[in-house]
Amino acid sequence: MSSDLSLAEARRIALAAQGFADPAPRGTVDRRLLRRVFARVGVIQIDSVNVVVRSHYLPAFSRLGPYDREVLERAAYGRDRTLFEYWGHEASLLPVELQPLLRWRMERAKRGIETWGRIARMVQEQPGTLKRLRATIAERGPMAASGFEGARGKGSWWGWSDVKIALEALFWCGEITTAYRKGFERVYDLPERVLPPAILDAPTPSEEDAQRELIRIAARATGIASERDLRDYFRLDLAGARARVAELVDAGELQRVQVHGLRGDRYLARNARLPRRIDARALLSPFDSVVWERSRNRELFEFDFRLEIYTPQHKRVHGYYVLPFLLGDRLVARVDLKHDRQAGILRAHAVDFEAHAARNDVLPALRTQLDRMADWLGAGRVVLPKSAHGRLT
Repeated sequence: MSSDLSLAEARRIALAAQGFADPAPRGTVDRRLLRRVFARVGVIQIDSVNVVVRSHYLPAFSRLGPYDREVLERAAYGRDRTLFEYWGHEASLLPVELQPLLRWRMERAKRGIETWGRIARMVQEQPGTLKRLRATIAERGPMAASGFEGARGKGSWWGWSDVKIALEALFWCGEITTAYRKGFERVYDLPERVLPPAILDAPTPSEEDAQRELIRIAARATGIASERDLRDYFRLDLAGARARVAELVDAGELQRVQVHGLRGDRYLARNARLPRRIDARALLSPFDSVVWERSRNRELFEFDFRLEIYTPQHKRVHGYYVLPFLLGDRLVARVDLKHDRQAGILRAHAVDFEAHAARNDVLPALRTQLDRMADWLGAGRVVLPKSAHGRLT
């Protein structure tokens, strides 16, 4: 492939890498097709917000269309699971085959390195508490934080108790993992009772080898990316990621390229595809790997996307839970969406169209996707806002 690419070509490469050039599935979406999505993206971020649907269900819907969410539940938490939870990008679902590649992160956590401050303090200052809680889970079986005495925190959801902090420290260290979720509460168990034996018995690669493989996965998932993008995909440290990228360039696995209009080098995965066109029509989770990196959105898609969940209401520009709309190879609109479960309605509080997008072309495609999503969620109908000043508000 040429080392000199247009912005449109770079977008098509990126979207093909994420699965948006794949043919639409025929028939029922099964576990095999779900595995294909994870093979493409490598990692799917988990988030607690449930305004539309839990975020980790959306990437498969965006790429495959309506599917039975139980397929994902069984893959993540069933007897023969193919996914597990850990810190990938953020809190994430990942293919179980990646567990050995993240053991170096678990080992760092055991030394209080590269974790949240309160997790590090717990590891360093209260090893006895960690040992006691792990022993309790070993004896009693799967347990949520709420099952322990003294587990109630203070204030907000983030007002964690010492018990919850200790359990999350054990989780970060790989001493316990997620057996399943009760509602959205994590239920912990020992890895040897949750993960496939073949995964646990797999040899532990060196830190360098593991990070090199994670960069390979990030490169395949992004198609074309800056060094920063490759590092951010699995949240690798700067020095390690830079060294691994350079090694993969020297090995011919990554190709340095230039993209018209963008400063600096981009790195092209060796087997990246450049389709002649992308015919995508997809509502994306705000945590989708296509859009989770703001600077990449601005550069590649000319789309400045910022999550406004934690922004005070009077300062929000586009809304509380905004899903970007992908049409063709462009992000053309933003939809502030809510699933009103009580009323059985999928409500679009606002729709903002990008300046380059022709509203009359976008709106019918968007309405079709909203109808598909409503049907998937079990909502009886879609309610759009009335038009005002070129914006549906």
